[in-house]
Amino acid sequence: MKKILTTYSPPYGHWVGNGFPVRSLFSYDRMGADSITPFLLLDYAGPATFAPTKGKRGVGQHPHRGFETVTLVYQGELEHRDTSGAGGTIGAGDVQWMTAGAGIIHEEFHSRAFSERGGPLEMVQLWVNLPASAKATPAAYQTLLDADIPKVDLGRSGQLRVVAGQYLEHQGPAITHTPINVWDIRLEPGAQLELTVPEGHTTLLVALKGTVQVNGEEILRDAELASFSRNGKSVALESNNSAHLLMLTGEPIDEPVAGQGPFVMNTQEEIQQAITDFQNGTFGQLSH
Repeated sequence: MKKILTTYSPPYGHWVGNGFPVRSLFSYDRMGADSITPFLLLDYAGPATFAPTKGKRGVGQHPHRGFETVTLVYQGELEHRDTSGAGGTIGAGDVQWMTAGAGIIHEEFHSRAFSERGGPLEMVQLWVNLPASAKATPAAYQTLLDADIPKVDLGRSGQLRVVAGQYLEHQGPAITHTPINVWDIRLEPGAQLELTVPEGHTTLLVALKGTVQVNGEEILRDAELASFSRNGKSVALESNNSAHLLMLTGEPIDEPVAGQGPFVMNTQEEIQQAITDFQNGTFGQLSH
């Protein structure tokens, strides 16, 4: 069994743009990149209820380079556009997987229909690092619809969606640059479950909602996080009530990490180059 290294309580929230009240449940600058590699950050937006509006809510044009953003929507609806030519709308259960790679400019807003009717918004955005060999890859975008994400029946315990990687014989639809697993788990009250996880992987468990006992020792509640040793092949879960969890595992990227805002590279020189390239317009431009 993987040993629990530490647990984290959620920090105070902040706003991203005018549409996303988030809490950063983990980040490489706060926890140390080596301890969570290949993951960089996880923002949990909401749950929050928005009144109807004719205006736009969200985040306008902004750049990224050197990593990937993975957005899982649980409630609400988002519209996305970027300079790779990708765009579209995703709703409850859908996932967007954006590879910034060599550089991308994008924007994310509540969909027009969702803004006009209002209602609850709940989503997470995960940042996944790219190895140095892939940081210059062309920008790309994957839309992963709920209907295309395998759902594993856990019997009386609940259900597990395989967004990326593999669980038992079920393969997730996301194309990844390094081996990672993203499992979206719903547990029924009183569930008892032992998850098999890869030896050697960084392993993070996030309790988005509910109360769950981990390995018979630590209890996680809403928006709390546990990190585990790389050694070991299983994690035991027992839910007290209905619980919503996110299990993240990944093969470590043992390379230096240099980050500044929307850029994550290997050296400060590469960060300065990213800033220069963005200012020179080499990331492309989104039309208004």
